[in-house]
Amino acid sequence: MTLKVVPLDLKRANEFVAQHHRHNDPTNGHKFSIGIEENGELVGVGIAGRPIARFLDNGRNLELRRICVKDGVSNGCSMLLGRLKRIGQLMGYERILTYTLQKESGASLRAIGAACVSKVGPSNWARSGRSTRHQPVYDEPKYRWELQDGAQSMPDAVVKASSKEQDPAPTGASA
Repeated sequence: MTLKVVPLDLKRANEFVAQHHRHNDPTNGHKFSIGIEENGELVGVGIAGRPIARFLDNGRNLELRRICVKDGVSNGCSMLLGRLKRIGQLMGYERILTYTLQKESGASLRAIGAACVSKVGPSNWARSGRSTRHQPVYDEPKYRWELQDGAQSMPDAVVKASSKEQDPAPTGASA
């Protein structure tokens, strides 16, 4: 199996997310998106954009908003995460962030050297004057990961205790 990284527009990336992501809907915007193809067929996508959390949106941080790979594509998540990290670094982003549900293992993130830096509680992104469609995944606790070199992880015991359920052939981080 040979995977090839390809550029994608947001429309095509979101169509893939709508069909294949386990728990997230398509995103509203992006800075850039990429995909991976196998024999000309799109088998995974990664969408990078502005951080959702306002206090992290300083113009120098990039959030990996969606990672989604078809079942059975070995190393697809790691490939997307690694390439998104590299592109973000080349563009000058100082921090590259993403999130997983606490019940997910984070194996693909660990494979590329990401650090699990904090626990994040459930969030309601609705604010007065801004309509936001609620997704059930907003009600679940998450971990924030940093992908830049030198990021320090939380103690392993904290992460391992909540990741006893392993991702079945991961279709992406919670991102």
